Amino acid sequence: MPNRLTVLTAKATVLTTVVLASGAAAVLASLLVGRHILPGNGFTEAHGYAPLSLADGPTLRAAVGSVLYLALIALTGLGVATAVREAATAIGIVLGLLYLFPVVTQVVHDPEWQRHLQQIAPMTAGLAVQATVHLDGLPIGPWAGLGVLAAWAAAALLVGGLLPHRRDA
Repeated sequence: MPNRLTVLTAKATVLTTVVLASGAAAVLASLLVGRHILPGNGFTEAHGYAPLSLADGPTLRAAVGSVLYLALIALTGLGVATAVREAATAIGIVLGLLYLFPVVTQVVHDPEWQRHLQQIAPMTAGLAVQATVHLDGLPIGPWAGLGVLAAWAAAALLVGGLLPHRRDA
């Protein structure tokens, strides 16, 4: 019988590899489609919009960050699923975790608390990496936001790795 942490590490490796590959293909396809669709809808250089290009630093960051975002969400799901051992419950927990913060942020009326909730929310912080303009208006920087999501994923994997040991003891 293999060690449970070894199995979890193997699952995380396979999951990450598959999500990174499929996410990269999806993001590249989206960029190619966007490059052809956007000019026909008024997003042209004449209107102040540069063509989509991975040579553009913010676009490259958004593309790479989007792929990493998908992988981190998948790892968060793996950690939660390993911890609770029930698919429906794990899906509910992960979706609740992702969507609860934005809902609570809308209910809270204090702008400082709203900003703080946006900074620690896994989805909101993680998606900051996709911003390419007006970065100073974001509640958290693009890479810092992805770091927050990485911390959530690490915590989920840690709990998912520790709980089976506690149950077996």
